[in-house]
Amino acid sequence: MRLIILGATSAIAEATARLYAAEGADILLVGRQTERLSATAADLKMRGAHSAEIAILDLAQTPGGVDEIFRNLVRQLGGADHVLIAYGILGEQADAERDLSIAEEIVRINFNSAAAWCLAAATFLEEQGRGSLIVLGSVAGDRGRRANFVYGAAKAGLAALVEGISHRFADRGPRAVIVKPGPTITPMTEQFDRKGLLWASASQVAAVVRRAADRGGPVVYAPWFWRYIMLIIRAMPARVFNRMNI
Repeated sequence: MRLIILGATSAIAEATARLYAAEGADILLVGRQTERLSATAADLKMRGAHSAEIAILDLAQTPGGVDEIFRNLVRQLGGADHVLIAYGILGEQADAERDLSIAEEIVRINFNSAAAWCLAAATFLEEQGRGSLIVLGSVAGDRGRRANFVYGAAKAGLAALVEGISHRFADRGPRAVIVKPGPTITPMTEQFDRKGLLWASASQVAAVVRRAADRGGPVVYAPWFWRYIMLIIRAMPARVFNRMNI
């Protein structure tokens, strides 16, 4: 098994990489932080990875040429069976409403940039005729809420893109899955009160991501119960929804 992770320093990505390492996978970690990626690669080798390499790249700062860069990553690893796209920013909704440049940055990183890598990976996997594209989305994309609708809008667009890629793959061999975590305990959410049953650990979400690479989709919720919570949220009439401070 050969795995490329774009955004390998995210907590969910690291936890997912450990699951692949336990299977003896060959893993390429892609991100900006050399020391952290190197430490993660060393840890993955100790956990059983057949190989763990790194590629230093700012994934959100690659105007043009994404397709060729992705193919270079594939060549570095010697092939790719699974591709996990796991990077993004949460941003502050209030700041994004005051300063449109912040809103543009949230959308650019969470949608524009991620979409380009999705499309590059999809083309490679389609030519190969097999493999899985797994992309981290969010339940925030299921219905716009005043608390985070800029972030949610970007994730909604990404979910639609991955669902479309999954449809494109329907009779061609590869798979594409958007995994939608609920609130997850990671450095991205450290400013929140993370108590309560609805919060999941990065390891819990990683287990869902790993299963999604092999089966299920094109939309998978993490944990599973968010599928039913969001079903209710989406079905809620606006006159009721608008009274909720969420």
